[in-house]
Amino acid sequence: MTFNLAFIAILLLLTGIVWKWSRHLQARAGLPPGNVIYADTGAWFANDTPLYADHLQLVGKPDYLVEQDDGQIIPVEMKSGRAPTEPHEGHVLQLAAYCLLVAENFGVRPTYGILQYRDKAFAIDYTDDLEEDLLDLLAEMRGDMYDIDLDRDHNDWRRCASCALRHVCDQRLA
Repeated sequence: MTFNLAFIAILLLLTGIVWKWSRHLQARAGLPPGNVIYADTGAWFANDTPLYADHLQLVGKPDYLVEQDDGQIIPVEMKSGRAPTEPHEGHVLQLAAYCLLVAENFGVRPTYGILQYRDKAFAIDYTDDLEEDLLDLLAEMRGDMYDIDLDRDHNDWRRCASCALRHVCDQRLA
């Protein structure tokens, strides 16, 4: 009987230690409080299921989705580089796409998302204006999809060097 009580006490202690350690890892990763319900990084569990919004021809896999106690689902996008002074517009729009995908797939519109750079995090409000910017960009991209003569939209040779289409591009920088 004493052995059973000691065994149960040890199991409870170990459970508490593991729970506390997982919360520490979550905070260190820059995730908000709550339960990680989706992860594309393999850090918690493998998830190969993308989120879809068929009517917008939009698909994506956020790095993390964290469900908070109030039911809010917060997308978190991890960036490996150092944080700029202000988040890059493309990163903000990517996060907005994940907010839209959360609303479409879970029926809960996030009020914000998090861009987590290596050294700093930005909480980005998911406003109606940001959603409208995203929808305008998606419409523009769909319009350009069949355009044969598109001009390069940047002057960054590093982007060209890692582009999958550089072998057929007549405007490449690298």
